[in-house]
Amino acid sequence: MNQTLTNVYKVKSNYDLTESHERLIETLKQVGFGVLWELNFKDKLREKGLAYNEDFLVMEVCNPAKAKVVLEAEIDMGFMLPCKVGIHTENGSCFMGLMKPSSMVSNESLTSLAKEVEDALILAIDGAAK
Repeated sequence: MNQTLTNVYKVKSNYDLTESHERLIETLKQVGFGVLWELNFKDKLREKGLAYNEDFLVMEVCNPAKAKVVLEAEIDMGFMLPCKVGIHTENGSCFMGLMKPSSMVSNESLTSLAKEVEDALILAIDGAAK
């Protein structure tokens, strides 16, 4: 596993892509997040005539109450909402992860909320992966 970005949280899943996806949807619900939208880059690139061999599923997830607090505190933070979590395959293994919200917040009043969101999403990812 190549994890060179310090603002990324990534774990290996004990399950294949399909089961990891199903498990992650459930664990996200348990921590108060719903899935708004999904994209599989492999499928989208193939649709555009480009070959890409690994699945990379991006899920946009949201906790509406937390999003409201963020938007009210700093409207421009809406450019990074909703949060994204990903599931991808790499050399026959499946991984899950996210960009850490705490690494993207410059407004000190939102630091604790960003960490709270990050912790909840990591809890969901860890729960789905094991």
